[in-house]
Amino acid sequence: MTAAPISAPGNGDIISFQGIDKHFGGAQALSDASLVVRRGSVHGLVGQNGAGKSTLIKLLAGLHHPDRGTIAIDGRQFDRLTPHLAEELGIHFIHQDRLLVPTFTVGEALFLGREPRIKGTPFLDRNAMQRRASAILGDYFGVQLSKNALISELSTAEKQIVQITRALLNQPKVLVFDEPTAALVRREADILFRLIRRLSAENVTIIYISHYLNEIESLCDDVTVLRNGRTVASLPMAATSANAIARLMIERNIGEMFPKRAVALGEELLRLDKITSPGKYADVSLILRRGEVLGLTGLLGSGAKELIRTLFGLETAASGRIEVGGKTARLANPSGAAGRGIALVPEDRRINGVALDLSVGENISLASLRRFTKLGFLDRAKEASETEELMRRLEIKTSGRNALVRTLSGGNQQKVAIAKWLSRHSKIYLLDEPTVGVDIGSKVEIYNLIGELAARGAGVIVLSSDLPELIGITDRILVFFRGRVLREFVSSETTPDEVLTQTTGSLEDLRHVG
Repeated sequence: MTAAPISAPGNGDIISFQGIDKHFGGAQALSDASLVVRRGSVHGLVGQNGAGKSTLIKLLAGLHHPDRGTIAIDGRQFDRLTPHLAEELGIHFIHQDRLLVPTFTVGEALFLGREPRIKGTPFLDRNAMQRRASAILGDYFGVQLSKNALISELSTAEKQIVQITRALLNQPKVLVFDEPTAALVRREADILFRLIRRLSAENVTIIYISHYLNEIESLCDDVTVLRNGRTVASLPMAATSANAIARLMIERNIGEMFPKRAVALGEELLRLDKITSPGKYADVSLILRRGEVLGLTGLLGSGAKELIRTLFGLETAASGRIEVGGKTARLANPSGAAGRGIALVPEDRRINGVALDLSVGENISLASLRRFTKLGFLDRAKEASETEELMRRLEIKTSGRNALVRTLSGGNQQKVAIAKWLSRHSKIYLLDEPTVGVDIGSKVEIYNLIGELAARGAGVIVLSSDLPELIGITDRILVFFRGRVLREFVSSETTPDEVLTQTTGSLEDLRHVG
C-alpha cells in the first residue's frame, strides 16, 4: 500500500504536535506521532483501540506529558501542557462519558468553577447564569432546559447539550469531541452534526474522534489515522474515503472484513410459531438451525429488539409457541432461558453485559459458577484453567485474568461478554448490536468469533442496524416492520439498499398510496 501524505505544520495551524513519543513503563503508546490541525477545520482522528488516540488527546489536555517531541498551540511553543493551561488556551473537551455531577442541577453543572458573583458580594448571580445559559441553549440548540433539573434526570442527548453549552460559555477556540454519537439516535446525531458545522463556520476548530467512518467521511475536512502509536496518514478528506481509511487503520482490505464460512446446517435449535406480544410484535415465526447465523433488523420500535428480549425471558409473549431443542419452552425469566442454553449479549455491554468492577476471569465464570463448584467449594484451579483457555481462544487483550474489565477496550469487553456464555456451553446466542462502539479491527475479530460459534454447532441470532455487516456475517435476514416480519432475504443474494428499502417500509407505503 502506498503511504499517504503526512501534513507538515503551516501558518494556518492552531495545533501542531510533531515527533511525539510517549512511554508508560515498558510500553510505548506513541512513537514519532504527529497531529496538525488547521484553524477552523473539522479534523477527524481515527484508529483502532490502542492505536494512540486517547494518549494523544490526553497530551493535548495536559493530563500526560510527552517524552519527546514538539507542541505548538496557536503558534506558541510549549514543552508540555497542563489542564489549566489547555483551558486558558481555549481547548475544551466533550467526553464520551459525559463527565457531569449527577446530583447537580443544570445551572450548577454549567457554571461549576466559574460561578458569576453579584458585584461586590460573595453571592452567586443566578440571574446572570440563567441569562447566559438560556441564550446559548436557545441560539445553538433551540431548546430550554430547566435550570433546576438534575443532571441524573436528563437524557443522554440533553447531558451532551449541557457539556457542549458549558464549553461554549467559555468561547472556545478548539472543541474535542470523543465518540459523541455512540449513545445518540439518528435525529440527535443530525442535530450535533449541524452544530459542529456551524461552529466550524464561526472559526471554532473541531477535533472529532469516532469509530463511525461514515461520520468522518461526511463531516470532516481532514483526517489523521493512527496505527500502533504512529501517524500513518494525515490528509484532506476529499482525497480519501471511508474504505481507504479503514485499510490504513487495520492494514487489511475492507472486503476481507467478513469471514467466509462453509458450515453445514444441522437440526433445529429454535422454532417460533406465530408468537405475539400486543403493541410490540405479532405472528412472528422463524426457525434457527445448528450452525446458522440469522440476522434481524428493523427501525426502532419495529419489534425486533422486543423479540430478542422475549427469547431471553426479559419479556413474555401473550400467545404463540416457542420450541427450544424440539421441546415447548416457556421462557419466563433469564434464568429459565439460560437453563435452556440461550445466551444474550446485550447492546449496552457496560451496563448489562459485563461487571466492570470484577476481573476478566470473574466475569467469564460468572454465569457458570455451578460447573466449578463441588460440595459448596469453588475449584479455583479449574476455573482459572478454563477462563485462561477462553481468553486465549478469543484473543482477549488484557494484562491477565485478574485485570478489571473496565480497563479493557470496548471490543475486548464484548469478547468477555461472549466468553461468559461460552463458559456455560450455551447453544443459542442472541447478539444485540454486537459491534456498536468498537473499532474496525475489533469488529473483524467479533465477526470471526461469530463464525466460529456457528462452526462449533451453535445457532446465532444477530440484531443489527449495520446492514453491510448483517449481510456479510449472516446466512439469512428477517426484516421487521411495525411489529411483523415483512421480508426474508438470503444474505448472499441481497444488497444493503434492498434491505434498507424493506426496513423503512418504502414498498409497503407505496402499496397503500391511492
